[in-house]
Amino acid sequence: MSLKPARTKKTGVKHALLVLLAVSALGTGLAQDVEREGYFEVRSASTDLVDGVHKLDARLQLVLSSEALAALDSGVTLTIELQLQVIRSRRFLPDDVEAELALRYELEFSPVSQRYIVRNNNSGDQDSFATLYSALNSLGRVQGLPVIDNALLAAEAEYRVRLRAMLNTERYPAALRVLFFWRGEWQLQSEWLEWLLEH
Repeated sequence: MSLKPARTKKTGVKHALLVLLAVSALGTGLAQDVEREGYFEVRSASTDLVDGVHKLDARLQLVLSSEALAALDSGVTLTIELQLQVIRSRRFLPDDVEAELALRYELEFSPVSQRYIVRNNNSGDQDSFATLYSALNSLGRVQGLPVIDNALLAAEAEYRVRLRAMLNTERYPAALRVLFFWRGEWQLQSEWLEWLLEH
């Protein structure tokens, strides 16, 4: 995984202004006549043991709100994060989170190519799509993702796995994060979907 150069203060300010402009446009009704509520949902998820490694398959529904769409069209990069936890069930003690994994994807629109770019921050892989629908559809399909080596799990213990998706706004300046906190259109986060890990 290659290290990325630090984001400059000037770039951060530029993104902050773009988001504010997009939000303001929606607030005055200039961007769209009908506002759309977004939502994230984990539709299905399961793990299979393949060659000693538990691998994840999942399907997610990712629908962006009008404000997030306006920001994306204005050149703001959105970060969509998948959070995965492996939890050990314990009888007399609180359950223990044995492993955690966060997959971060950047979604941006290129006005030059008129395409949507999806970048995997964990692997560095990048794809481009002609439509937002196809980009979000690709993000919503997880296949064969390595989760945890079976050798790391206690043979007699019981484990659960849970998964959720969220729009991560941590990369934006603090003032914008406060704004997002009070605007429900930016609180895009699915419920946890949980299942037993067979091992």
